[in-house]
Amino acid sequence: MDLAEIEQQARQATKEIVEASKIKQGQIFVVGCSSSEVLGETIGTNTSVDVAVALYKGISSVLDEKGIYMAAQCCEHLNRALVIKREAMEKYDFEQVNAIPQPNHAGGAFATIAYREMPDRVLVEDIKAKAEAGIDIGGTLIGMHIHPVVVPLRISLSKIGAANIICARRRPKYVGGQRAIYDESLM
Repeated sequence: MDLAEIEQQARQATKEIVEASKIKQGQIFVVGCSSSEVLGETIGTNTSVDVAVALYKGISSVLDEKGIYMAAQCCEHLNRALVIKREAMEKYDFEQVNAIPQPNHAGGAFATIAYREMPDRVLVEDIKAKAEAGIDIGGTLIGMHIHPVVVPLRISLSKIGAANIICARRRPKYVGGQRAIYDESLM
């Protein structure tokens, strides 16, 4: 697997999601990731820290430049807790929990790398569905972290490495029924 290509795909996908979702500085972008799936294996069977590093570099380069907070989802063995900057935890009033993600035990490779590389990071159990957009790399189920209403987002890529990706953003709820007129910029 070409790590430079994985990094480039992650960067491109993140740029497209940021642009299409209209996520703003200070908002949260959630990332769920299976490095095994990126390698063409079944989720949880071939964890790769090298793949996770490439993905983290590509994704964080875009988010950091835009001032968008990354929330890196751990695997189900840590109940999908998230690695996030302390500043975001305090801003959004999340509660810190105590665990350190590990690549082959609990947490997964991507969350492990985020915990290692993200400045002033903490682990939180829940982000209260406050993410504005995100990417699910390899079927890791991130929808619970995105503020309702979650809608799929189509971008030019459908895979990173061998992993299918599902991109999502939020939109405000429609209210008012048939007679309502909606603001097109919010759809």
